[in-house]
Amino acid sequence: MLKRIRIILAIVTLLCITWLFVDFTGTAHHYAAWLPKLQLLEAILALNVVVIVALVVLTLVFGRIYCSVICPLGIMQDIFGKLGMKAKKNRYTYSKEVKWLRYPVLTLFVIALMAGIGTFVQLLAPYSAFGRIATNLLQPVWQAGNNVFAAIAEHYDSYAFYHSDIWLRSLPSLAIATVTFIVLAILAWRNGRTYCNTICPVGTVLSFLSRFSLLKIHFNTEKCRNCSLCTKNCKASCIDYKSHSVDYSRCVVCGDCIESCKFGALKYSIAPKEHRSPKDAIIDPSKRSFLLTSAMLTTAALAQEAKKTDGGLAEIEDKVAPERQTPLTPPGSLSVKNMAQHCTGCQLCISECPNEVLRPSGDWLSLLQPVMSYERGYCRPECTRCSQVCPAGAIKPIMREDKSSIQIGHAVWVKKNCIPLTDGVECGNCARHCPVGAIEMVPSDSDDEESIKVPAVNEARCIGCGACENLCPARPFSAIYVEGHEVHKEV
Repeated sequence: MLKRIRIILAIVTLLCITWLFVDFTGTAHHYAAWLPKLQLLEAILALNVVVIVALVVLTLVFGRIYCSVICPLGIMQDIFGKLGMKAKKNRYTYSKEVKWLRYPVLTLFVIALMAGIGTFVQLLAPYSAFGRIATNLLQPVWQAGNNVFAAIAEHYDSYAFYHSDIWLRSLPSLAIATVTFIVLAILAWRNGRTYCNTICPVGTVLSFLSRFSLLKIHFNTEKCRNCSLCTKNCKASCIDYKSHSVDYSRCVVCGDCIESCKFGALKYSIAPKEHRSPKDAIIDPSKRSFLLTSAMLTTAALAQEAKKTDGGLAEIEDKVAPERQTPLTPPGSLSVKNMAQHCTGCQLCISECPNEVLRPSGDWLSLLQPVMSYERGYCRPECTRCSQVCPAGAIKPIMREDKSSIQIGHAVWVKKNCIPLTDGVECGNCARHCPVGAIEMVPSDSDDEESIKVPAVNEARCIGCGACENLCPARPFSAIYVEGHEVHKEV
């Protein structure tokens, strides 16, 4: 029964979180947006005290059940491990805790978190790794399937589905997601929870708590026949049948060992005193010190796109992103620094952006974190979806009525690209579509009121939404682009 409940909860969690990442309509957000907020690292960064306390209590009572039920990356590894077990039964063996790798990785992770070295944090954070896999590998498949239904619906004059563009947001992000998926699949296929118990920083932090959990898997030595089936079916390699001991720091409470035992020698309950190992009763002072230090540091870290044509007659050249001196971060992110300190690179905001404005950064200091660019769309004043889905506090929730007063950057006019001057024709597209009236068309010759008009930007009023940059007809470089601000302002 324990295992069945775990599997049902794990499947529901995995399906709902995956749906959040692949869905591009915003439907999933209304039903499952709360699930990412249950992730431990994201809750710590967002200072979500209620979730942090709940997860600590959950672990102290049930053990590391978080890794089997709440963490999508752990659940995904269980699927590959299950496939490996079908290929070869009783394949696992007991191995000691790899302390020389496990604790240094956690230490480096906390240091990187404190120092704002986002790239290292994002590569190791489990929820972020799953998010990249879902966004880069699964969402295009979901979109392709949707487009098939859209084509069928269009044939029958139905609008039940609509076409969604499949485009490459970032080649480095795709490459990292692919390598991560392959490596984790191989490790889980061969050795079960190797990543979770040697590399994953969240798993290591929870391991300190799970040692003292109220409910544990323990041996009844009178019933045990030393058949070794429990050890051979333990995906965490944490059961030593010879000494009748379980390494509770690595046990993820999957229940496989209980199911495999034919003699009823294993039980998940409050361990009777007579069955507790003396070793478990001794608390290593150095481990306690390491736990307190880690807790303090962690808390302080607080389809290819179809060619576009003009009327079906002339091909429209794709826009090229300008070189911005300061990256553009979404409204609600407060500043570039806040984004670097809190973002884990899960890319949920990127997959949820309906305007195709967000994409993973290619800069090594902010690799995989979301940045804005306006080649495919602009940041519409009425859209706040990215701020609603961020679980780590990197993008604070904002109201629609407040968004138009948040200045994330300002527009800059590029004279050499402006069509009125290069082609001698009237334009004014940027001024017509500016939602806050920050652009005015003025005579290009101040001494001649009849001269052709060019845009003039009121930087104090501009909010950096990118409507002017996106809708500028100049190709491939727009005649007006948005330069980001290090710290966002209110206008």
